[in-house]
Amino acid sequence: MMLLVSRFRFVLPLVGGLLAWCGSLPAAEPAGGEPNIGPLERTFEQRVKPFLDTYCRSCHGSTKPQGELDLTPLGSADSVAEDHKRWELVLDRLRAGDMPPEDAKKQPPQDHRREVMAWIEAARADVGERTAGDPGPVPVRRLSNAEYNYTIRDLTGVDLAPTKDFPVDPANEAGFDNSAESLSTSPALVKKYLDAARKVADHLALTADGFVFSPHPVIAETDRDKFSVNRIVAFYRRQPTDFADYFLAAWKYKTRVRRGQPEATLDGLAAEARISAKYLATVWGVLSEPAEPVGPIAALQALWNGIPDDADPAAAKSVCDQMRSFITDLRPKLVEKVENLKSPKMQNGSQPLVLWKNERMAANHTRYAPGSALKLEKSSLPEGSAAAKAMEVPSSEEDEPKYEATFERFCEVFPAAFYISERGRVFQNEESRGRLLSAGFHNQQGYFRDDGPLCRLLLDDAQNRELDRLWHEFDLIADTQQRQYRAFIWYERAESGFIRDEVFDSFRSEDKDSVTEKRIRDLETVYLAKAVEAGAKETARTAITDYFDAMNRKIRGIEAVRIGSEPKHVAALVAFAEKAYRRPLAAAERESVAAFYRTLRDKEGLRHEDAIRDGLVSLLMSPNFLFRLGSSDSSLEKTTADKSVPLDDFELANRLSYFLWASMPDEELLAPAAAGELHQPEILAAQVDRMLKSPKVRGMAVEFAGNWLDFRRFEEHNAVDRGRFPTFDNDLRQAMFEEPVRFFTDLATQDGSILDALYGDHTFVNKPLAKHYGMPFPDGAADDSWVRVDHAGEYGRGGLLPMSVFLTKNAPGLRTSPVKRGYWVAKRLLGEHIPAPPPDVPELPADESKAERSLREALAQHREIASCASCHQRFDSLGLVFEGYGPVGERRSVDLGGRPVDAHALFPDGGDGNGLAGLTQYIRDRRQQDFVENVNRKLLTYALGRSLQLSDEKLLREMRENLQKHDFRFSAIVQTIVASPQFRHRRAPADPALSSQ
Repeated sequence: MMLLVSRFRFVLPLVGGLLAWCGSLPAAEPAGGEPNIGPLERTFEQRVKPFLDTYCRSCHGSTKPQGELDLTPLGSADSVAEDHKRWELVLDRLRAGDMPPEDAKKQPPQDHRREVMAWIEAARADVGERTAGDPGPVPVRRLSNAEYNYTIRDLTGVDLAPTKDFPVDPANEAGFDNSAESLSTSPALVKKYLDAARKVADHLALTADGFVFSPHPVIAETDRDKFSVNRIVAFYRRQPTDFADYFLAAWKYKTRVRRGQPEATLDGLAAEARISAKYLATVWGVLSEPAEPVGPIAALQALWNGIPDDADPAAAKSVCDQMRSFITDLRPKLVEKVENLKSPKMQNGSQPLVLWKNERMAANHTRYAPGSALKLEKSSLPEGSAAAKAMEVPSSEEDEPKYEATFERFCEVFPAAFYISERGRVFQNEESRGRLLSAGFHNQQGYFRDDGPLCRLLLDDAQNRELDRLWHEFDLIADTQQRQYRAFIWYERAESGFIRDEVFDSFRSEDKDSVTEKRIRDLETVYLAKAVEAGAKETARTAITDYFDAMNRKIRGIEAVRIGSEPKHVAALVAFAEKAYRRPLAAAERESVAAFYRTLRDKEGLRHEDAIRDGLVSLLMSPNFLFRLGSSDSSLEKTTADKSVPLDDFELANRLSYFLWASMPDEELLAPAAAGELHQPEILAAQVDRMLKSPKVRGMAVEFAGNWLDFRRFEEHNAVDRGRFPTFDNDLRQAMFEEPVRFFTDLATQDGSILDALYGDHTFVNKPLAKHYGMPFPDGAADDSWVRVDHAGEYGRGGLLPMSVFLTKNAPGLRTSPVKRGYWVAKRLLGEHIPAPPPDVPELPADESKAERSLREALAQHREIASCASCHQRFDSLGLVFEGYGPVGERRSVDLGGRPVDAHALFPDGGDGNGLAGLTQYIRDRRQQDFVENVNRKLLTYALGRSLQLSDEKLLREMRENLQKHDFRFSAIVQTIVASPQFRHRRAPADPALSSQ
């Protein structure tokens, strides 16, 4: 369906309007609070400023500052509030003892250094106390690429990832891409959003009551077929049709008292086994009723009753499997064969004839073919068993009717097929395979529903309604009836030749009016007349009239539904807008959505479906969808000075959901927001607990943990030499990425201790990763399934530190890198601020196998360089402990050059250790608080969507205290953040007009 060029007059203004709206957003406001000009100011002038002038500004002045650190702005005590990040860096360097550097001409006395450090800490604390709770500058911002993808997923129900080809979002100073500091909006990006919105709209399919979304575009007819067919087939495949499962559940009910479950019910056991309670009741009735003397039901009863009283479930299952095999072997032999319906001059593949045959074959799924039981050969049942004897054909003709009667009930209860999901060309008597839901027409489109036994025996009322809806939506979405009828006309003209006579010249499949009731009836008249003239018998004549009646009825029905559904589609578009905007719509907004649709229909002449798609595009291009947190400047409370105001409940719901899920709020979160109750502490806390247990917390695992720990884009990692490491394929790379995601998701949903990230003795693996780690993988588990592995330390794993994703990413490809691995531990886990290396750093050997010395020896020489030593002493040892893991995280005892690995290390602030155990003990003894503090700061930065400021220090103290009180449980940090003024408020900017009054 090509889009009309004139439609762009309505869609393209969205781009300009969106950019104009972006330009009106409030700018980030500086942190408030007047500086204290008492003792702190005097100390600054007397002691701190001379220190900076004497020891720092010669290298860090405004002209070519070393390390790009210009200390010129730090000219007064006021600068602590205005430039706290720069002061924090100065404090960090002073604490580390590498400022001034060792080779500097002047070195300050230690007491002067300590005095300056104390002043910075006091000044920061002073500003922090005066501004505590300030929500800070959090202006309206666009959704990040990841947030956009997750939101589209939750809006549509399918994971379309429309931003996968967008430019990568830049990160803020803390490494996160969810802040207004980094998320700009350009004309080029807005056009990409327009393309993305159109692609999403291409996935929309109209139903009787609204619309749904397909995993793939559904513009072409074949794509509509694929979507609808896959939905129905997926429904079929979800249904439990394995007879053995029902026999075992029935046995469990029979033995419930002996097994210590006297209260067990059939419905409860069905739910436990995930089978149909309806069909289990039927099977139970057949197996538990008074024993039949002969026949297949008697054989089943004999097998089932023969399960020993003391049998365990495994032994019982073995017998149940045997019972299933008995049915599946016997049942095809009892089905009556349906011959092709033939009629003179008509092809066997003609639709009326094939559909006649399909109907009869479908009816035979639960019918017994008379006489077939008397022709059975010896059964596969154990010879001499009660079951085998029950199947013996009577020797007397008088007993044959009673014997056959038992097969009739057997066939009713145990169908030859619950449903047929695929067919070949039925008129050629091929096996029922090849084309999903096909009617079996030769070279024609057409579908046939064949699931009667499933609907009657297994499905409850709700499931039957769902399946009926799926089939009805198939007809509506794919227009199957019209297409099938047009295919009939084409086939009868082109392949069959049955309607090539002159009387049929006016009937052509491409004619628009060919599917009107008049034209269908006209063709029926001449078609039937020719069939009768050719000698068609009564059965064929009935099949022909039934076919035309059914086609006309179904086509008229779909037409009526389609016309009646148009207002419902517009209403669904309005409902979609409310969901997309993540808040209730004002009356004017609701009318605007409907008005835009009417304009597209009335003025642009678009078809209904195209107008709905364009309406969807307009909603996805609205700032109300693309931007989050708050409203534009015009809707904020007007004040004479910056003021902290509470978020309304819908803003709070959005902030919470994008924090914990990186996506939009669900209905359960929006309900208390709509009631005006979400801000209540107990309700807010309950929602946090619920949301942390949701699988959607995976969004935070990927976006927070992935960016914090720097593995977010590992799925694209291509630094590994696959020739040297052939086991590193795409599946293993994906598994490496997934491991920390699974770990963090489990940590959040199970409310684990954040210290498990360091000391945990468990991890999560799938089959490729288990093989890489040398771990056993459970027998019978699917290759793509994931399992938790406890006591992972036995395999050198457990917690974050030895995960292959980090070891591989922090290795150059043909060797390990203690530098990168140690730097990752120091910066990402422990939160150290380490400056970038100088440009003239000597290169380490690129290929470990060709190096003359070990990396340990090369690094030792590297540290002899004065400009390198101060930094490398802080993290080299943290990386050397991983030398027992190779370039792709594999365990090893020798390096690639054949040298024995040495994982012993002397740690930065004293002590030593060996390998992973030595590192974790070092962190536990000396650096655990650094890790905890870093987690707090990173999570708070991510939650607030901005860089931290001094007004957050009090909140950070509360986070530390609550963690200690609650055994470092993850929820303790989250609850403290969500309850804070910073999270629940926003800063309303001052109104210049009010300020001047």
